This record gives sequence, C-alpha cells and structure tokens, in this order.
Amino acid sequence: MIGQINGKVIDKKDNLLLIDVGGICYEVFIPKMILNRIEQCMDNDKKIKLITYHYHQVEPSKSIPILIGFLNEIEKEFFEKFITVSGIGPKAALRALSQPISVIAQAIDRADTKFLSSLPGIGPQRAKEIVARLQGKVGKFGLMQDANQLSQIHKKEDLKEEALQVLIQLQYKKKEAEEMVKKALSRAPDVVSAEELLNEVYKQRRS
Repeated sequence: MIGQINGKVIDKKDNLLLIDVGGICYEVFIPKMILNRIEQCMDNDKKIKLITYHYHQVEPSKSIPILIGFLNEIEKEFFEKFITVSGIGPKAALRALSQPISVIAQAIDRADTKFLSSLPGIGPQRAKEIVARLQGKVGKFGLMQDANQLSQIHKKEDLKEEALQVLIQLQYKKKEAEEMVKKALSRAPDVVSAEELLNEVYKQRRS
C-alpha cells in the first residue's frame, strides 16, 4: 500500500494532482477543501508531501488502484471515519468533503442535517445516517484551524486579483502583470492589501 507521496506537482486539475516521483507520475485525487489550500503547501519548486489513502476501485473485469491525498494524518483520519457511514465509500467521501473538515465536524456534532445534506452527493437521508454514526465521535476535528486558513487564502487571492486588475488598467499585459504580482508576493508574502502588493511591484520594477 502507498501511504505517502513526496514529489513535484506537474499538473493540477479539478480534483487531482499529477505528481512526479523520481520520474514516475502518480495521479492523486484531492478533496476540494484540501485542493483549495494546496498552493500554500508547495515549496518554491512545487514539491509537496501528501499522506495518502490507497484503495482499489473494483469494476467489471478490472480493479483500479486509487490514491487520495491529504496534508496530514488528522485529515486522513477524518476521511476514514467518514467512510464508515453506510453508503459512503471513498469516492463519495472524496466528493462530499468540499467544506473545511472543522465545519463538517461541527455540523455533525450539532446534528445540522440541513448543512450536511448540502454537501455534494449527500442528501437528507444520508445526512441523518452521518449524524447517527458519527455524532459525539468527531469533536477533535472541530478544533482544526482549516476554516481560518481557507479564509486567509481567499483574502490573499482577492488582493492578488485586485492588484492584477490595476496593473492591466495601467496597460500591462495580463501575463506580464501576473508574473509581476507573483514575484512581488514571493518577496513580500505578508502583504495584507492590494496597495501594499502594488508598492512591492513598484519596488521590484525600480531595482
């Protein structure tokens, strides 16, 4: 079984990463709530370490090995608890985990079936089964800081987009503007506003 992947991300799609490990490329499926944060977890060379859940998807006449990736053991542990619910297999759980784990865990603990039924592929009946199976067993996952991290990532994306639009209005080509913003963020990752980011862009143009 493959329990961990260390390699370079060479492609990113809607629900998976293609990771080069010593010349061999692995397709690793990633829950949406983790994929939203994945860029922040790569190093400058786009290398990443993922904890993996490895299973075989059985179809008529064939068995397909599938890897699902997580950033840490706690995320994987929640996934493994989630698939103990009747009718939720790895594929369904991969799709359903579209919100931060802490938010889902808190919804389970307060029996919020309305929220749970809004997750992709989880209807009202399945939401009730999730609560019946997991309520009172996922408290520690509700303490995760993933919702805060996701909010910070969205804010960063917003200020990047705002700075990019200003540069385009100043007659820079989009590709050139994107590269300027990327370099500025690598030099000053702690900027908290588009104005600060544009000031950093200006500094690097002068240097």
